[in-house]
Amino acid sequence: MQHPWRICAIAPAALLLAGCEGRQSVLAPAGQDAADVLNLFWVMLVGAVILWGLVALLFVYVTRINPGAMRRRTAEMLIVGGGIVFPVVLLGGLLMYSLPLMGPTRAEGDGLVVRITAEQWWWRVEYQQQGETRTVVSANELRLPAGARTELVLNAHRVIHSFWVPALGGKTDMFPGRETRMTLAPTDPGIYRGQCAEFCGASHALMAFETVVMPPDEFDQWLSAEARDAKPPQGALAQAGATLFLEEGCGACHTIRGTKAIGKSGPDLTHLANRHSLAAGTLPLNAQAIATWIGHTDTIKPEVNMPTYDFLSDDDLAALAAYLGGLK
Repeated sequence: MQHPWRICAIAPAALLLAGCEGRQSVLAPAGQDAADVLNLFWVMLVGAVILWGLVALLFVYVTRINPGAMRRRTAEMLIVGGGIVFPVVLLGGLLMYSLPLMGPTRAEGDGLVVRITAEQWWWRVEYQQQGETRTVVSANELRLPAGARTELVLNAHRVIHSFWVPALGGKTDMFPGRETRMTLAPTDPGIYRGQCAEFCGASHALMAFETVVMPPDEFDQWLSAEARDAKPPQGALAQAGATLFLEEGCGACHTIRGTKAIGKSGPDLTHLANRHSLAAGTLPLNAQAIATWIGHTDTIKPEVNMPTYDFLSDDDLAALAAYLGGLK
């Protein structure tokens, strides 16, 4: 084999570059705030490379070029200049560059306010337009209008979590009993993956969410539709599932607006079928996944509060999946 060193050099580079793309990459920004973070990364990387290069040159100089003893004055100037003056100037410059980048994330939004509460292990999402008292409740998926700055009010239940959509901006911690705020200004419509970035328990790795950035007019249409009650079940199988849903007590934990299900401790399921994932980004949203989730909850997401309905028959699970899968 000719030039094996090329393969050894190219393979790691290819793997690194493969991780720089996708809907959950800080190196593929889709918003103003993420672009600022990326620019800061490149500036700090250049500064780090310069610092490393100067230290390496100094090391070569004192060990190879001039390994003899230095004069006292030269040594003192090197210590003061290289150990104090240069780091202060370099780090001070980086600090002066980075601090203004924090301003936009604390700027006022353009009207829409989204309250997000981190639960174990899912996300409660509530939308409120400026000047309106109506709150539109959803779960496990965030939708934002492109070209606008949206204010996010973050809270947590029981333990600390951290909200992060890498393609849209930096992360913000979420504390029980304390609100933290940030704003995001997405620019590119698309679907981006968010996640909890703070270890929060057994199913921390299974606490993700989709962030859907939409053109403003499409977002307004979606929000109006999201505020409506659920459509009645269509077909005998879905109707049987609706009856079973209430008989098994699911409405004690979940809300389905327009029905007797008014529970608040679990995710709102009113328009579940319009979402892009199930169980906080753990499963795809289809009938088979819904049935699997209901029958094997504790296996799929350890220590989750939702009980496992493994005593239900396959026909019952299919009926529930038909009902929940039709909630649009």
